Amino acid sequence: MEIIAAVVREKSGPFVIDRFELSAPRPDEVLVRIVASGMCQTDLHGRDGYYNTPYPAVYGHEGAGVVAAVGTDVKKFAPGDHVVISFPWCGACPNCRRKMQSHCMNSFDLKMRGTRADGSTPMSKGGAPVYGAFFQQSSFATYAIANERYAVKVRKDAPLEWLGPFACSGQTGAGAVLNSMRPKPGDAFAVFGVGAVGLSGLMAAKIVGCDPIIAVDVHDHRLALARELGATHVINHENRADVVTEIRKITGDGVRFSLETSAQPGVLREAVEALMPAGTCVLLGSARSGTEVSIDMPFLQFGRVVRGVIQGESQPDEFIPKLVDLLMQGKMPIDRMMTFYPLAEINRAAHESTRGATIKPVLRMPH
Repeated sequence: MEIIAAVVREKSGPFVIDRFELSAPRPDEVLVRIVASGMCQTDLHGRDGYYNTPYPAVYGHEGAGVVAAVGTDVKKFAPGDHVVISFPWCGACPNCRRKMQSHCMNSFDLKMRGTRADGSTPMSKGGAPVYGAFFQQSSFATYAIANERYAVKVRKDAPLEWLGPFACSGQTGAGAVLNSMRPKPGDAFAVFGVGAVGLSGLMAAKIVGCDPIIAVDVHDHRLALARELGATHVINHENRADVVTEIRKITGDGVRFSLETSAQPGVLREAVEALMPAGTCVLLGSARSGTEVSIDMPFLQFGRVVRGVIQGESQPDEFIPKLVDLLMQGKMPIDRMMTFYPLAEINRAAHESTRGATIKPVLRMPH
C-alpha cells in the first residue's frame, strides 16, 4: 500500500515528506494507522548518524494509532483496536528469558538497524529499500508495520494523540521511578533535567508521595511546569554555583533517589553527590559511547548505588495501560508538556525541540 512518511536521505539531512510502499503485514505483524507520534532525541540522534542506521531512513518510535489489519497468526488484536507501539526485544536472549525485555541483549540492532530481525525492510521506494523499521515501527508515517509483541492495546476512551510518548519517554521516566526505584512516601527525590523523561519521572514521584521533589534544569519555563506538576522546589542550574549544596540545604542529608536525564558527566556527578547514604541514582540520559565520569570511591562505600535503566524496566503490556489509566485519572497529565505539529512541519518540531523551546513534540499524521 502507498503511505506518506518523513524520510532522511543523508546524515544530518532534513526530514522530507514523500510517498512510499509499505508491505502487507506478515502472519505475526499488525498494520497500524498512525494517529500521532512523539518525537524523541533518539530520533534526532538517528537522523544525525549516531547509531549508524542506513539511509534513506524513516524514524519515529512513539507511535499511537488504530489497528488497520492483522496477520493470519495474530490473536491479540483486531482491526479497530487502539494501540501504542512500544520497544522491541528478541525474546530469546538470557535477559528476555528472565522477563527483562528492556535490557534485551539484541535490542540495539532491533531498534537502530532499520530492518526487521531477518534484515528485510517493510518500506520501499521504486523497488529500492527504505529503512523503515526504526524501533521496529518507524512511526513518522501514516501507517506502520509492527510485530504483535511490540504493540500494546489501550482503552478507547483515551485520546490517542496523547498516548504515543508512553511508548518511550513517558514509560522511561515513570518506569524508572515506579519499577526501578520504588520509593516510599516521604522519600526525598531529585530529577536533573525536566524534559519529557524527567517530567514523567517527577509525576510518578508525586504519585508515590515523595517529599521533597526537587527539579533541576536550565530552562525557567520547564521549571515552572515542573512546579505545576508536583515539584516542591526548583533549581535553575545556570543560576546556582553549587546545586548539590542547595539540595542539601533543602533535604538535610541529601535525597534518597535522584534521576539523571541530561547525559552530561558533570550533572551525573551532581546527581550522585546529592544522595544520602544508601541512596540510589538512576541514569537515564543517553550519552555517546566513550563518555566517562569520575566519582569519589569512598563516597560510594556508604551504600550509594548508581545504575542505568532502559525503557523504565517495564513490561509494556502491563505498564502502558497503567500509565494510560493514571492519565485518565488526572495523575499523569503528560499532555501538559506536549506541543503538536502536523507531519509537514517535522523540521520545525525538531528545531524547536533541540533548542529547548518544546518539551515533547508530537506529530499528527495526515489522513
